[in-house]
Amino acid sequence: MSDDDERARTVGINHVALSVGDAEEAREFYASIFDFEVRGRTDSAVFLDVGDQFLALTEDATAGRTTDDHRHFGLVVDDADLVEERLNEAEVERIATAGLDFRDPWGNRIQVVQYDEVQFTKADHVLDGMGLDLGKSESARAELAEKGMAPE
Repeated sequence: MSDDDERARTVGINHVALSVGDAEEAREFYASIFDFEVRGRTDSAVFLDVGDQFLALTEDATAGRTTDDHRHFGLVVDDADLVEERLNEAEVERIATAGLDFRDPWGNRIQVVQYDEVQFTKADHVLDGMGLDLGKSESARAELAEKGMAPE
């Protein structure tokens, strides 16, 4: 690549924003499934801490009018079994996949993955700040090693 082709390298995602019909209802829905702190609020949005990133739930009058089988985001959790239990308790319909996928009441598709099973990694000081002590599976360590990013 020549100097004329220099581009900024992506290093992560700061936040994900989802359109919802009502921000407070969305906070309540997500609180029924996940443990999080509210980072902040506006008149039309609520911001949920996700470690050192956040999830923005923003009101949109058109939320839920269209859905898509492929557009989604992956949310990393410490215990996917607990999420599955909460989804069942809340009678949230799962999407028929090999994973743990569901839609919120506004049609946003969420794919839940467990931290130890994917290459996604938090810095030790971030995990400490979150009060988490999480490891990685052999397959996740292999994915990281392939990229030269294996944990010590």
